[in-house]
Amino acid sequence: MSNYKTIHSEHSHFGWDNGIEPALRVAPGEVLEFEVRDSSGGQLSPQSTSDSVATLDFAKINPVTGPIYIEGAEPGDAVSVELLDFGGAGWGWTAIIPGFGLLSEEFTDPFLNISEYDDQTVRFAHGIELETAPFPGTIGLAPAEPGYHSVVPPRRVGGNLDLRSLTRGSTLYLPVEVTGGLLSVGDTHAAQGDGEVCGTAVETQFTVLARIGLLKQANLTYPQCEVKAGAASFRRGEKGAYVTTGIGPDLMSAAQDAVRAMIDHLGKEYGLPPQMAYALCSVAVDLRIGEVVDMPNWVVAAQLPKNIFR
Repeated sequence: MSNYKTIHSEHSHFGWDNGIEPALRVAPGEVLEFEVRDSSGGQLSPQSTSDSVATLDFAKINPVTGPIYIEGAEPGDAVSVELLDFGGAGWGWTAIIPGFGLLSEEFTDPFLNISEYDDQTVRFAHGIELETAPFPGTIGLAPAEPGYHSVVPPRRVGGNLDLRSLTRGSTLYLPVEVTGGLLSVGDTHAAQGDGEVCGTAVETQFTVLARIGLLKQANLTYPQCEVKAGAASFRRGEKGAYVTTGIGPDLMSAAQDAVRAMIDHLGKEYGLPPQMAYALCSVAVDLRIGEVVDMPNWVVAAQLPKNIFR
């Protein structure tokens, strides 16, 4: 497919603002290629070290490419984004950033791991391989509220959703709050576990090829998505999985307990040091709510696919 327009990475911004001038206007049905910078905004490279994490400029974190004005989009409609293909840089990074992540009070030192990947495999570390499953961690429309809004938290119109189901073949539906929708895409990942527990996935630079559509008067409350059968976001389980749990009346505490138990398991079973184990949890372990109806305690499960170990 070659009949598409490219939005280059210099058309990027670091927060949601419906006053930003659109980089492009498109009609529903058009195919676009987004050039996306990694979530460090180009501050990290394959030669970077853990010391580089400590000096990150957070004003340059998580750039998104856009915005794109969709002709005919009005409040109450939904913009559809069908993800057709991805082209990667071949390397990515996973960091523990002090003050950020599920166990931020326990992992206070900066840490950086560099991965290499191709279309099939992410080589996370020696003897650890993940399935390459590219997706945009941040994809959303402009909110109706005027002024600047941080790109970090997700919101009704999308944004930093970190849904690893949004890989090749999936379609995302986003509620429109402003005329034209104003779509932006960023924060691309080569692999991630549900929960992204240390705060980063395998962060990388991608091009994202997508078909933009419009559903009139869809009246969605929150984003919805359709996932193609057999999409890479559904892990193959030939070797099974190991599951740890956290149980209690607070989901956050239960999630922390489940991840702590997984870090302990990875250390005992595979000899991984705590920082590497925590980072691996962020890119390969699925954090799921196992039970949320049997009050007063809820169950959170952390699921590790065994087929990543060679």
